[in-house]
Amino acid sequence: MKSTVVYIVSVLLIVASSCSNEKPTHKKDIEPFPYTVTEETANIQMSAAMKRSFENYDGIHPSENELYSQFKYTELKGFDYNGHDGTITRRDPSKIIFENGKYYVWYTYRNTEVPPIGAKRASESTETIPSTDWDLCEIWYATSKDGFTWEEQGVAIPRPPKPEVGWRSVSTTDILKWEGKYYLYYQGFMEASGKSGDYCPVAMSYSDSPDGPWKAVKGAVIENGAEGEWDQYAIHDPYPLVHNGKVYIYYKSAFNRPGNVWVAGGLAIADNPMGPFKKHPLNPVLNSGHEVALFPFKKGVAAMVAKDGNEHSTIQYAEDWVNFEIAAISEMFPYAPGSYVPDAFTNTKDGRGITWGLSHFNARTNSKNMHTILGRFDCDLSRDINDPEMKHTRNNFKYDVYFSKGLSKKQKERY
Repeated sequence: MKSTVVYIVSVLLIVASSCSNEKPTHKKDIEPFPYTVTEETANIQMSAAMKRSFENYDGIHPSENELYSQFKYTELKGFDYNGHDGTITRRDPSKIIFENGKYYVWYTYRNTEVPPIGAKRASESTETIPSTDWDLCEIWYATSKDGFTWEEQGVAIPRPPKPEVGWRSVSTTDILKWEGKYYLYYQGFMEASGKSGDYCPVAMSYSDSPDGPWKAVKGAVIENGAEGEWDQYAIHDPYPLVHNGKVYIYYKSAFNRPGNVWVAGGLAIADNPMGPFKKHPLNPVLNSGHEVALFPFKKGVAAMVAKDGNEHSTIQYAEDWVNFEIAAISEMFPYAPGSYVPDAFTNTKDGRGITWGLSHFNARTNSKNMHTILGRFDCDLSRDINDPEMKHTRNNFKYDVYFSKGLSKKQKERY
């Protein structure tokens, strides 16, 4: 018995000694992240957040990311707003094109006896009293030699007679140039916005010249979705580009009512500007963004996603023109931007990007003078320039800008 106990103890001592000499079974210690980042740094083991810097963006720093930019703004010359009393509005500018030695832009124009009374009072609207800022509107256009001073040319698309698509209002247009002809796509309202939401399909007019005259196509060129589908009530902001020899029209719609309204972007494709347009089976292809503003970039397409949704204030990229990924995050995005996109209609596979455009701004100063004005934005989302001033990563505002975003009456009552 004694010999057995001695044997067991000896074996345990040998095993313990053997185990103490074994190397640890856990993974090799990870090297500290280096102070100087090189190309080889991308291959080391790192956190998910640091890995995104190497894998999700064009550069590990925004200054090296061609799809990152800040935005700067300039007031335009040449537009009158009737003392900003709310009776005149200009909003939702189209893409800008360069023809006949000058720039052209189209936009929503309202000139009414009184300012809008609001969507909640839409039942009180009349043939002269607008419900919203985009009610009782026409599509006008302007030209410019330099993009800063504009000369208004007048109406391009008037409201058609009732009951044609757009008889109540035509708004939010964008331009396509195709085989020497010009096409304007726009929202066509058949009732005052707010009566039953913001219902409207897409209408279209075409011309041999950017100065018109424009001939309207009867009916809608892109219809709303079927009942129960995400775009059953609205197809807003039609935005045409040319890709793979086809017309790609991106658009937005709002859904998930009642509840937290979700605004997302869809895509419809046709072999020619007249259609028929077929909606992409993966719609919505963008999960955020109140407006749709895109431009060819390298082989794919980039999108400025401003306002609304989990991915607002981002610039996204889809090499296949369908499946978008976040390429950059920025701030102070242009609202309802219409960019100068020189290669929008060239069927390019080497998109160069953008440097400027127009956007709109809410110019209301009180509860009764709702109206919107046009302004210019500049940026560096181009492969052809390098502007370090556009690549910084912070904006420092005066304190009054922050204090102007105070608590609401309801929030104050909570405290």
